[in-house]
Amino acid sequence: MKFNIYFFLSFFLLLISIFKYFFENRFKNLLYFSKIYNKKVERDYNFYFNLPYENYEKELKIWYKKVKGKDLNLTNPKTFNEKIQWLKLFDSTPKKTLLADKYLVKNFIKNTIGEKYLIPLLKVWDSYENINFDSLPNKFVLKANHGSGMNIIIQDKNECDLEEIKNIAKKWMNINYAFTNGFELHYMNIKPKIIAEMYYDNFNGDLFDYKIYCFDGRVESIAFLSGKKKFRRIAFFDIQWNRLNYTDTYPAFEYEIPKPKRLNEMIEISKKLSKGFAFVRVDLYVLNNGDIKFGEMTFLPDSGRLNFKPPEQNKIFGDMIKLPKKSPIPKKLK
Repeated sequence: MKFNIYFFLSFFLLLISIFKYFFENRFKNLLYFSKIYNKKVERDYNFYFNLPYENYEKELKIWYKKVKGKDLNLTNPKTFNEKIQWLKLFDSTPKKTLLADKYLVKNFIKNTIGEKYLIPLLKVWDSYENINFDSLPNKFVLKANHGSGMNIIIQDKNECDLEEIKNIAKKWMNINYAFTNGFELHYMNIKPKIIAEMYYDNFNGDLFDYKIYCFDGRVESIAFLSGKKKFRRIAFFDIQWNRLNYTDTYPAFEYEIPKPKRLNEMIEISKKLSKGFAFVRVDLYVLNNGDIKFGEMTFLPDSGRLNFKPPEQNKIFGDMIKLPKKSPIPKKLK
């Protein structure tokens, strides 16, 4: 009888230990998600900005589920969009931060491929309050260095509300872009600045955009974009400028796009800039006189939300990304 009591007591304690192990190691994430979903949490900028970095991975999964309607597999990512999410967390290196900085990247471009490819810098300011429009030409582009989409194209400064432009710039300076659109963490520790650059266009305010998809020094395809807002169109080409049968978020062009005269030079530039990165999209412009100008290096296109058509292209591009060794998830610098 004593033996049975001892046996059952030992068995009971063993069950408790097993349950404790599975609870701590298997169900923590489920508990986190349950608590978050049962609370009325407003996932706005302040929520993400103040989030402990230990929760970035969990919140990224929630964000991805919301925007793509799919569970995010970070253990064994397969598709392009999934691997972009992995790279956000585990490959947001200091070098990527430097190259995402629209001011500091200029020195890298100058030393790597040459100053002739840079769009001329007119002015740079550490504060929106110091912007001096009198020192700028009538046409220019004003942008923040620490994010994406924070730019204003000025075609005639005499027709603009310059105070309103300053107010917009003030908002830019108070934003950490990393927490606005799905944890693009390589932007997190860029020191905000306002820069003014030379204005260029090809036709009627439109600047032809060549987005070159690169995988560790190998150019796979080139996306040509043109048109404003709802009229924006895209076409993908291989490196011989043969039209490819897929698109991403934008509708496809219905007519032929002429081959750039200096296509081989664009490809060689992109190979050089992309070497050492599992994926980067090198964005270039070609001016009417044939000059090539560097736009930016885009490591996380559309924050990994691209809607490929056909959808199989998502997996095809995903297979081309060879994930590097994990880097630590970055923390905000004080």
